[in-house]
Amino acid sequence: MIRNGHGEAGGAERPGPGGRRAVRVWCDGCYDMVHYGHSNQLRQARAMGDHLIVGVHTDDDITLTVDGRDTYEEVKQAGRYRECKRTQGVSTTDLVGRMLLVTKAHHSSQEMSSEYREYADSFGKCPGGRNPWTGVSQFLQTSQKIIQFASGKEPQPGETVIYVAGAFDLFHIGHVDFLEKVHGLAERPYVIAGLHFDQEVNHYKGKNYPIMNLHERTLSVLACRYVSEVVIGAPYSVTAELLDHFKVDLVCHGKTEIVPDKDGSDPYEEPKRRGIFCQIDSGNDLTTDLIVQRIIKNRLEYEARNQKKEAKELAFLEAMSQQEARPERESDCDL
Repeated sequence: MIRNGHGEAGGAERPGPGGRRAVRVWCDGCYDMVHYGHSNQLRQARAMGDHLIVGVHTDDDITLTVDGRDTYEEVKQAGRYRECKRTQGVSTTDLVGRMLLVTKAHHSSQEMSSEYREYADSFGKCPGGRNPWTGVSQFLQTSQKIIQFASGKEPQPGETVIYVAGAFDLFHIGHVDFLEKVHGLAERPYVIAGLHFDQEVNHYKGKNYPIMNLHERTLSVLACRYVSEVVIGAPYSVTAELLDHFKVDLVCHGKTEIVPDKDGSDPYEEPKRRGIFCQIDSGNDLTTDLIVQRIIKNRLEYEARNQKKEAKELAFLEAMSQQEARPERESDCDL
C-alpha cells in the first residue's frame, strides 16, 4: 500500500468530528489514463467519510466473480455500499478514440463531424450492443461542474503567487510532479495555472492536439491539489498586464521546449525582464506525446480489450436487470 504523503505527520489518522471513530472509505477502479471523471468520483467518495483508501485494479473489467456474481454483494448486504454519481461526457474510451481518429471535432467551438460521430457510435463495440459505461458521449460544460472542482480561495497576504501556463493536455503524473515541484518553491504558495485556448495549443502542437478541449482541461487541472486557480484561455505570452493583475511573484516553466509566439517573440520575455522566471525540472519524462504514441502502438490490443470489457459489462447489466425483476414477479405470484 502506498500512503498519500500529504496528510498528518507520520500518516496517523485523526478521529472523526466530535471524537467519534473515523469513517474509512474504500473506492476502487482501473483509473487508466486518469481524467476529471475519476477525480470527481474520488472527490465524492472522500466526502462520504474521513479517510479515503483507493484500490487500483489490474484491468478495467466490471467486477464480477468467475461465476458471474457481483463482487460487491457482501458489502451491499451489510448496508455498507454506496455509489458515486458518474461524470457525464468523459471516458477513457472517448479520449483514446480522439487520439486514434486524429480529428479536431472535440475542440471547443467545433461541431462533431459525421466521421467522428460514426466512430463514437462504433469504437470497440462488442456484438452484443452498447452499454452506458464504455460508450463515447459528448462533454457539456456547466458552471456547476467548475464549482465542484474549484477551491474558491483567493490569495492571502503573505502567500507567494506563482504562475504557470501550458496546455496540460491529458493531465498526467508528469504534470502533477511538475506542479508539486512548483508548489514546493514557497512556504505558502498560491499556484495559478493558465490554460491556452484549443486553437492556440493546436498552433504550437499541431496534429489534432489538444486531445482534451479547454473545458475538460480546466476541470482536470482544478482537480489537482497543488493548483489554487485556473485562468481559462490564458494568453500565450505572459504579459505585463497578466502579471500585474494577479500580482504574480514567480513564473515557472518546465523543461519542455518554449515555442516562440506567432510574432517570433519569447512568450516569457516579460517575466524574464522582471527577474521572476525560472525553469523547473519535474524529474519525470512522461509527456502527452508519449501517452498518445503508446495508444497508437497498441491500438488493436486496446480495441480487443474494450470489446471484451463491454461484453462483460452488458452481461452484468442483464444480470442486475433480471435480479431486480425477480422480486416483482414473486410479488405478482403472491397476489
